[in-house]
Amino acid sequence: MNRFQQWYSVQPRALRALLTINVVAYVVWLIVLIHIGPARMFVYQHLALNPPLPGILLEPWQLVTYSFLHLQPGFWGMIHIAFNMLWLFWIGKEYEDLHGSHRLFSAYVFGSIGGAVLTVLLHNLFPSFGAFRGIVHGASAAVLGVITTVAVRYPYKSVALLFIGTVRLIWLVIGYLALNLLFLSGGNMSVSAHLGGALFGFLLAKVEGSGVDLSGWARLFFPGSSRSAYAPRYGRRDSPGMKDRLGSWFSSKGTKEPARTARVHPLRSTEPEEPRQEDDEIDRILDKISEGGYDSLTEEEKRTLHEASRR
Repeated sequence: MNRFQQWYSVQPRALRALLTINVVAYVVWLIVLIHIGPARMFVYQHLALNPPLPGILLEPWQLVTYSFLHLQPGFWGMIHIAFNMLWLFWIGKEYEDLHGSHRLFSAYVFGSIGGAVLTVLLHNLFPSFGAFRGIVHGASAAVLGVITTVAVRYPYKSVALLFIGTVRLIWLVIGYLALNLLFLSGGNMSVSAHLGGALFGFLLAKVEGSGVDLSGWARLFFPGSSRSAYAPRYGRRDSPGMKDRLGSWFSSKGTKEPARTARVHPLRSTEPEEPRQEDDEIDRILDKISEGGYDSLTEEEKRTLHEASRR
């Protein structure tokens, strides 16, 4: 228990909050609420996403609350929440460390809203199509929103998948969405929620990448959270933390394990024959990230970092 408490205490704030709410809600549901008729019906009718109009207009909180609920009991329900939370941890932790708690929380909420909006739209446009019917619950759309945001903002980020090998995160998202469309008429997963979550994650990444801050509202929940708040930790040009973090992001040997235990490829070689000029260029790029963030880099500078991280 002490080891878990230590692990839990060092997690960044937004990630810790999202994991806690999801897991606690799941446990309370399984142990208590699912066995109490009125409570079970209240959750289904007022907290899960019920797409028919006009009901959703009267209870707009469903656009977000459904993404904290995992209502399927049994083995597959446990697998559902486990994979959602693992992917949120694998991808979200590093993103929060680099950009602040408010941005991770915002990406989660935008993904949730995007999944809900597209589900409501398609349900009411095609009410007889089975793939768009029924209530929706689960964090899949929100987590996919986070993953897509990261994949778009960091196109060189890779992960290692069992039996598949190392793939770029953006191709993983595209492949997953393609499978969703392929099996559109089968299963009980909400394909529309997945597509909507990914779409809003893509839009969030593009808009914020252009310099527009869509996550400022989330600072109300995480005061003091900003990229500058993390600069002392990663922003010094002589700080190994900054280089290790960037190495884990751009490494073509990406891993599904948490970034703190990932194999890191250092950005700068220690071999004496490496030219000093290249070291100076890496230092300049790191200084530029410290001042203006990763999005301030040109495509050529991003490629330089990516190549350096592979050595």
